[in-house]
Amino acid sequence: MKQFVFATHNINKVNEIKHLAGNKFNILSLSDINYHDDIIENGATLRDNALIKARCIADKFGIACFADDSGLEVDALDGRPGVFSARYAGAECDSEKNNSKLLAELDGQTNRSARFVTVIAMVDAGQTHFFEGIVNGTISTVRRGNMGFGYDPIFLPNGCNNRTFAEMGMAEKNNISHRAIAFRKFVEYLKSNIK
Repeated sequence: MKQFVFATHNINKVNEIKHLAGNKFNILSLSDINYHDDIIENGATLRDNALIKARCIADKFGIACFADDSGLEVDALDGRPGVFSARYAGAECDSEKNNSKLLAELDGQTNRSARFVTVIAMVDAGQTHFFEGIVNGTISTVRRGNMGFGYDPIFLPNGCNNRTFAEMGMAEKNNISHRAIAFRKFVEYLKSNIK
């Protein structure tokens, strides 16, 4: 059975990909391989950061590895917060502060179009592959809903009856999310190409 390391400690992400992949692959987390050092994500793009994480583990352990990075890109802000989505309001910020900063920057803007993007990078036997998931939508003028995390209370995905991600149940959001789209592409590739 082919073994991969998913360069994350987030057990929810690991379980999500295991569920999609079924029992054809053995997927380990960073905790499973006892790796607890920080991986410095200093790339200029989501793709760069995903590759930094995957390559770090693949090079150190000599094992196939994949990693993801996600961000919110807002058209009126020239694609910001993008790669800085998690720390948009500063190094010591949280989701509340990030949302407040974004809403303040969009105050009075008529163009509120945005997209959530996830990029997965896989490094296996010296080869690199990328898989991307995108959900287009708009930024609401106020926070709505109490489910989800991050920018979910202010992101209205297209075609979802004017509901934010935070107004959807986790199962519904996970079915249409940028991460789910990228994961499905990744798993389809594995099932078709990895023996």
